[in-house]
Formats: sequence, structure tokens, C-alpha cells
Amino acid sequence: MRRLGELKARVDSFSSTETAVNDYLEMIELADDEPEILDEIDAERNELIAVVDQLELESALDGPHDRANAILVIHSGEGGVDAQDWASMLSRMYLRWADKRHLKAELLDTTDGEEAGIKNATIEVQGQNAYGFLKGEGGSHRLVRLSPFDSAHRRHTAFALVEVLPEIENDNDIDLKPDDVRVDTYRASGAGGQHVNKTSSAIRLTHLPTGIVVTCQNERSQLQNRESAFKILRSRLLEKKLREEAAERNELKGDAIAAGFGSRIRSYVLHPYTQVTDHRTDVSVGDAQGVLNGNLDPFVDGYLQYLVKPADEKG
Repeated sequence: MRRLGELKARVDSFSSTETAVNDYLEMIELADDEPEILDEIDAERNELIAVVDQLELESALDGPHDRANAILVIHSGEGGVDAQDWASMLSRMYLRWADKRHLKAELLDTTDGEEAGIKNATIEVQGQNAYGFLKGEGGSHRLVRLSPFDSAHRRHTAFALVEVLPEIENDNDIDLKPDDVRVDTYRASGAGGQHVNKTSSAIRLTHLPTGIVVTCQNERSQLQNRESAFKILRSRLLEKKLREEAAERNELKGDAIAAGFGSRIRSYVLHPYTQVTDHRTDVSVGDAQGVLNGNLDPFVDGYLQYLVKPADEKG
């Protein structure tokens, strides 16, 4: 029923746009006799352009899992404590972006760094087309800045890897057998209240056939952590399945990239100038701090526009 509702809404969008275009053409025909409506025609044209641009973006959300919720996994890469701080900054950026887009985002798991920041974080983003919007964020993100952890205040480069997984709604997509999963419990660490040090609420799942390990500790109960961990495990198994299918077709869709030099998809430069640049789409934004505060739409939309470009127009 939800899928039916989504399809109906999409058809309604195209129908209303067709009606608006016909009305616009009629206004143009009337302009010769009623020149006073020229300003209204200009305003209508601008609105139509915005609507058509949005429909074009939505046409890029045609993948089998684009409508699904998304799971983001952020890992610190090369750069020591700066990289761990950078992973924390990216985690905050995605949480703020989700809030701006009125999507529900929840931090499922984090591992704190030794001095600052985090080693990794897992975030669930819920809402229509969450995975479709975020799928372009997968890859290595590069930060260039004056390091607050360097006593000489020199410029440092740090990397963090972002994985984007679709959250699957049922087990029919993945054959996950209970006997194939080892479940371990342990005491959660970090913030979370007095229960953290008193109960073994954190969950670690090990999928024995593949060796995939998933942890979850940010929920307050062991049951909630267990449910979230299995959700992540199913998504990881789906990702593995998609990679294998892509390899058979001689494609590289979804391949993990090492979080290091030479593998970046986007650079965030805070010194000696401020600019964020996506190296696949060439989209650049000068307000780097705004991007880090969650203003990611130019890059999200830019990647979707990139997907619908003809192959000969892509760099």
C-alpha cells in the first residue's frame, strides 16, 4: 500500500505539472492582447523550471532500494586524531542535514577516539528516498585545515570513509539464518547514563559465513540494540550481495574505497581558503562551514543530476 501511495503521488506530480504547462502556454497566447500579464508569465515560468528540475532529480531515484531508509557508517581514516575529529564532524553534518530535510536520524553506534572525535559511527536515516538521496555520499571525504591538535598549528590533511547502506524491510531479500550468527553482549561505553556501566546492553553480531561484524550500543536496552544490530547486518549482507552481482556484470557499483590519499570523492578545504568540492560532479560551495552545518543539498542534488546525464557528458 505504501508503494502504491508513492506511485500515485508521482503520477499526480506529473499530471499537475502537465496542467501547469498547458496553463502557461495559454497565458503566452493571451500576452499579445494582455501585456500586463507578462510579469505573471515570468513568475509562472520560474516556478515551472523549479518543478521540472525537481522531477528530473526524482527520476534519478529509480534504483531498487532508493526509496528505502539509509544506514550511514562513518570510519576515521588516515590522519590520526585529526581524522577521528573529522569523522565526528561528518557524523554531525549528516545528522544536521537529515534534520533540515525533515528526515529522522538516529545514532546507533559510536566508538570514541583516544584523544578526541570518534573512530566510527553508525547512523540510521529514516524517510522516503533516504537511501536514494544519500547514496552519492559513499566514499572517502578529505579535510584540509589548520589542525587544532598541532601545537605548531600547521595545516593537516585528514580522511574519513563513509559507507551508505540501504535498509531492507524484510528478510526475503537476504537469507539470514540464526545459526550463522554469533551474538555477544558486553557493557556499553561512553555517554548514556548510569545503566552503561551496570548492564551488558551492547550487542556484537558476527556473521560466521562471511566474517562480517556489527556492533550496536547506543540504545538503552539490549533488545533495542539487538534489533538495530540485525538491521545493520541485513543491510551489510545486501551490500555484499549487490557487490557480487555488480562484479559479475563487470561494474563497480558500491565498492568500498580505502579512506586515504588518492581515493577522495569530496574535499573540504578550511585553509588557506574555504571551499567544498565534489570531484565527481564538479559542484563547489564556498561556504564550507554551512556545508558542515548540514547544507548538503547542492551536493546531494548535484549527484542525482550527474546520474541522469548522458554517459558522454560525464567526466
